[in-house]
Amino acid sequence: MNRPPIPPMFIADAPGLDFLNSIATPVDVEIDWLDSGEGLLTWLERASLVPRPVLDTFHASALPGELDAVAAQARSLREWFRQFVRRHKGRPLTPKALVEIEPLRRLLEQDDAFAEIVVHGHGEGAVFELQAQRRWRSAEALLLPIADTLAKLICGEDFSQVKACEGLQCTMLFADHTRGHSRRWCSMALCGNRAKVAAHRKRRKQMLHEAPLNAQPGAHLKSQPETRLQLHAQAQAQTQTQQKAP
Repeated sequence: MNRPPIPPMFIADAPGLDFLNSIATPVDVEIDWLDSGEGLLTWLERASLVPRPVLDTFHASALPGELDAVAAQARSLREWFRQFVRRHKGRPLTPKALVEIEPLRRLLEQDDAFAEIVVHGHGEGAVFELQAQRRWRSAEALLLPIADTLAKLICGEDFSQVKACEGLQCTMLFADHTRGHSRRWCSMALCGNRAKVAAHRKRRKQMLHEAPLNAQPGAHLKSQPETRLQLHAQAQAQTQTQQKAP
């Protein structure tokens, strides 16, 4: 399977929504970063949901087609949960929604997670820490950290601020954590910029249409919008900067 031309995007401000955005059209062609077992492993690593040694173990020991089958399950989970989010976004969740998430609850019941006490440092400066661990009994266990992010989205996110990008062809979802809850785009460097360029072109066309016949050509400044690949690079850089910020 060919590697996607661009890396996955994590711009939703909510890991559960980043999972839904693992299929998107950031440039011109739809990209599914979970289109194969290899793609699933890569996405899980980029999302920091599964430790690299665990992924390496599954990559080396999985039976032929085993990881591809798990990736197919991940895609089914993604599209099922997408429908749930689209039904409820924009308003608070009510208790009636509990019945709808029964498949997710059954998946969470399969988790073999536990807590472990570990020590960092030596002597009097040592620090005790409670660390989450998980027993990875099969390749299907790779779905469990994903299910955990979906559960945290349901229990910890204000669904009234879960929004869909206003880009005309964009399918991305995000949690609006901005002051005043005024976020409209998946990324200002992507759909936000496209909207600005489109608005500029519309205004310029209208001005040219209304201009007198003797108007000099080139009287208006011509915009030089960057290519979509450049915009995608800006969005990725913006996301990395936000993730590094304290």
